[in-house]
Amino acid sequence: MPRAAAPAAFTLAELAERLGGEVAGENAAAIVVRGLAPLERAGADELSFLVNAAQAARLSGCRAAAIVLPASAPDLTDRPRILARDPYLFYARAMQLFHPAARPAAGVHPRAVVECDVPPCASIGAGAVIGAGVRLGRDVIIGANCVVGENCEIGDGTRLHANVTLYPGCTLGARCIVHSGAVIGADGFGFARERDGAWVKIPQIGGVVIGDDVEIGANTTVDRGALDNTVLANGVKIDNLVQIAHNVQIGEHTAMAGCAGVAGSAKIGARCMVGGQAGISGHLEICDDVIVSAWSLISKSIHQPGIYTASLPQQTHQDWTANFAHLRRLDALARRVRTLEKTVKTQEPTQ
Repeated sequence: MPRAAAPAAFTLAELAERLGGEVAGENAAAIVVRGLAPLERAGADELSFLVNAAQAARLSGCRAAAIVLPASAPDLTDRPRILARDPYLFYARAMQLFHPAARPAAGVHPRAVVECDVPPCASIGAGAVIGAGVRLGRDVIIGANCVVGENCEIGDGTRLHANVTLYPGCTLGARCIVHSGAVIGADGFGFARERDGAWVKIPQIGGVVIGDDVEIGANTTVDRGALDNTVLANGVKIDNLVQIAHNVQIGEHTAMAGCAGVAGSAKIGARCMVGGQAGISGHLEICDDVIVSAWSLISKSIHQPGIYTASLPQQTHQDWTANFAHLRRLDALARRVRTLEKTVKTQEPTQ
């Protein structure tokens, strides 16, 4: 998203005070930095970062004014430095400080169609359509060509980038970010089948309820519930091209990477991480603090925290066909082994 110009400067002491950390090095507290850069490209007025002490060789030749190091490895260099418990987290917060998101001017664009009250501090872009009964919080930003259906609610400071669609009756909390092309509240995939094979649509009358500080990536879809709501709790982070089906519930601070998919009525706990292209079957439960590896298929409920993987490493097509041929015979092979075990047992001499 567009970013405002970086602030003029911060001293290391100011950064440590704002973001947490300890300044080290002779006269380091007064050093001024005007930006952030990787170790290999940092200039004499920039701050850089070493996230992993095992990569200490990268410090050689670095020209940065100062370096953020892990607090557990304070002596990797004697140059000016900030010691942080989590350098990567420090980097994230420093980036927000140096590069806050740019805000469009408040007001309603003349080419927007708005059928609800708009707070004076909100911004409504060109071509946006906002239906009747919508409730907008303070400092909301609705980008160009967004559609917000009737009776939606959008919390303070939430931003919809261009071309986002909210179907009627959806709720977004405060400080959410929804990227372009996302669709929230479309019908879930609900059908009953006739005897002749025809499908009968089941009206989807639930909604979508999204908590505070949620981010939803570009072209991601979050379907409305069939009867109850689809729910994304506070702090959930969803990448691009993710499918969240009807009646799914996702716990606080869970993150899902691109192209993952969650089938209907699955319940995912708090602080989980789901890798790219992972699939989660419907009507199962995943407890808190679970990590699902990329490309995994989760077909049964998970009741213990940990890392779960269900995929095979790549191999040549010839090897795959040969191995799969053996795989198809595993059940027959298991029966033969059991038969042999029984035969051997009956032939064992008695004591």
